[in-house]
Amino acid sequence: MRIIKIALVALILTGLVWGCARGPQRKPVEPVPGAPDREPTISLYVKEQGIKKNIKLEEYLAGVVAAEMEPSWPKNALSAQAILARTFTMENIQAGRVKKLHGTDASTDVEEFQAYDPSRINDKVRQAVASTRGQVITYRGDYVKGWFSACDGGISATAQEGLAYTKEPTPYIKAGARDGCPAITVPENQHWRVELPLEQVRAAVQKISGTDPGSINAVDIAERGPSGRATKIKIGSATVSGPDLRLALGSDKVRSMLISSARVQDNNLVLEGKGYGHGVGLCQWGAKKLASEGKSPQEIIKFYYRDVDIQKLWD
Repeated sequence: MRIIKIALVALILTGLVWGCARGPQRKPVEPVPGAPDREPTISLYVKEQGIKKNIKLEEYLAGVVAAEMEPSWPKNALSAQAILARTFTMENIQAGRVKKLHGTDASTDVEEFQAYDPSRINDKVRQAVASTRGQVITYRGDYVKGWFSACDGGISATAQEGLAYTKEPTPYIKAGARDGCPAITVPENQHWRVELPLEQVRAAVQKISGTDPGSINAVDIAERGPSGRATKIKIGSATVSGPDLRLALGSDKVRSMLISSARVQDNNLVLEGKGYGHGVGLCQWGAKKLASEGKSPQEIIKFYYRDVDIQKLWD
């Protein structure tokens, strides 16, 4: 009996040692309900030609990656963009957003979907898409929002701060990630300045708030988010959302809400700041920097997205 007890204790101890050696067991990845297990053919509305066509998803993604990121950039940055673009596509198809507009899965209109330019595809883009074939980003069994911006100015934002997005929680967005992208980006992302006629500003404020700000003699940053982005701006007598004002005035002019200076001068609203885009999710210039430092596409994704899984839906 004593020998049996000793043997049982030894067996238990062996199991404990083996368990500790293996480390904590990771929870199995939750599959996305209804996700395809084979590469789908999608329907695409081509805005430039006003036509609809069917195209294999991976072929479509090559045109997206080539349009959204500089095709000569490091392959791992392009691969991270491919994973993000695939996720964005699948999440939007699942939600049926373009289906309501054109009866198709996707659109080449950048205001409706994402950029698409097959003429820019090169071998590096093809390899980036092929090497991540079928891979998407998920959080607890759902596709994440595949948000990205050109340059986050060195620090990423929450969805609420950068996009004024409050429809649903996005805990997987890693806010406050510091990627050092200003060190390698173009000068206009390191510092930009824009002058906007007050008449245009007044009309924009009225459009988004329904309130006439009256005579605009001053402008103040009324509220900043955790990353320092202007989330509320007081213009004249009205206070408006920073992200909404940026879109209304033109996101190519007001390059970001990382505003360092805002003033009224000579009948113009003068803004100065850094970065380009909303700063939510992946930063493209940051991805380039991380790729040049040897980070894998998956490591780049997880630098900007927290507690996510990268699933392979099809071979």
